[in-house]
Amino acid sequence: MSAPGITRIGFLGLGQMGAPMAERLFAADTELHVFDPRPEAMAPFVARGAIACGSPAEVADAASIVLACLPSAAISAEAALGPRGVIHGSAIRIHAEMSTIGRSGAERIAAGLAVRGIAMVDTPISGGPPGARAGTLALMMAGAPEAVAALRPFLERLGRNLFVLGETPGQGQVMKLVNNVLVAANIATTFEAMAMGAKAGLDADAMTVVVNAGTGRSFVTSDMMPRVLDRSFGFGATIAVMDKDMTLGLEEARALGVPMWTIEQAARVWRFAASHGAAGEDISELAKLLEGWAGTEIRGRAG
Repeated sequence: MSAPGITRIGFLGLGQMGAPMAERLFAADTELHVFDPRPEAMAPFVARGAIACGSPAEVADAASIVLACLPSAAISAEAALGPRGVIHGSAIRIHAEMSTIGRSGAERIAAGLAVRGIAMVDTPISGGPPGARAGTLALMMAGAPEAVAALRPFLERLGRNLFVLGETPGQGQVMKLVNNVLVAANIATTFEAMAMGAKAGLDADAMTVVVNAGTGRSFVTSDMMPRVLDRSFGFGATIAVMDKDMTLGLEEARALGVPMWTIEQAARVWRFAASHGAAGEDISELAKLLEGWAGTEIRGRAG
């Protein structure tokens, strides 16, 4: 039994996004139970007082609220509904799916958990590892109002902006895909345009300043370009993740009958990069692929 006033929280997936989010749940009013298939990922949490579990089901046997941040729809489904999934836990009442798995993936998990009386809140996130570390993520929530209300105090530790998009799991996923196909297309077009300017002899630092002062400004030019200019890269997410999200976005568009001719072109760039040896590279390193095709470098003076 937990002490009075203590909420047992579970967290599945301690990767680049999950670990910094889970760290923010350490508090006097929480008891943290964690699972990751890599013991070395759980070790720092155990050192701080978290309880390591051997499976998602074991987490859900202890925690009434379980959050999941996992790399694919298949892994999320297994963690929720599989033989060792949270569906078999005796304590869980709310499952927050924070992974990007697409609408159909969220709907499948929600339907499966509902049979056991477990509420699923679709809660994808945006902001990348820097936002996860700073607690400034944007969270896109969809689920039963009472479940959303119960989650809110804990989600407010993870993000600055919480958006409730509806009561049906899957709506948060669609919003996340809208966001991610936009940023993925923007990354590709920004790097292409900057490569053109660099090959024409323009100073890359000056180009970035001018674009950020004008109408071409975006998150990519303001937050990602500095890492390209100084050649540090390392924004956080991998090319494989962005390729996966573009695939999910296009699948959703096809299901809805929405044409995406421009985004389809950008998706081909990500698919090429992921399938030609760069899947594990940082998303900012897509610039290297486009530089290679253009025969130039987008290199700032600091680089």
